[in-house]
Amino acid sequence: MTTVKYPLQADLASLYGEHHGWLLGWLRKRLGCAHFAADVAQDTFLRLVAVGEKLPPLAEPRAFLTTTAKRLLIDHSRRQAVEQAYLAELQLLAEQLPCFPAPDEILIAVQSLARIADALEQLPARPREAFVMHFLDGEAHAVIAERLGVSTRMVHKYLVQALVLCDAAVGQPCL
Repeated sequence: MTTVKYPLQADLASLYGEHHGWLLGWLRKRLGCAHFAADVAQDTFLRLVAVGEKLPPLAEPRAFLTTTAKRLLIDHSRRQAVEQAYLAELQLLAEQLPCFPAPDEILIAVQSLARIADALEQLPARPREAFVMHFLDGEAHAVIAERLGVSTRMVHKYLVQALVLCDAAVGQPCL
């Protein structure tokens, strides 16, 4: 394992050159799809580029890269969960209504969901987790507060922060 410490102003080209192949192989084994693994590996390094000078010195770059990749996979699975929930609701609605939504209506809804997902990625971890726990998992404020180690009032603030961001992303209320 490499123990080279990358300086605060990380030489991302060196980090990429030394560890991209390893990360790609690791992801391929876990995901079973070379194309998806390549996308996640690339997104992992893009996330590091976005952090820029805030990147801490990396004593264990592979551990850092795997943690970042795992978080990206979690974000991806959450997006898929939102999309699947929407498609399931569409299916239920289609069975109850005499007509299906028009393709342009479906496209607008999917694009809105993508904008909401992008907006949620801009949030710090705790507000994003509170949003997911409340709106996707159906957890009560008290349960979320206990899991996050904060007050229920703070959970409420997190949810308001997330909803305001969703509202701005979509241009209309996201509820």
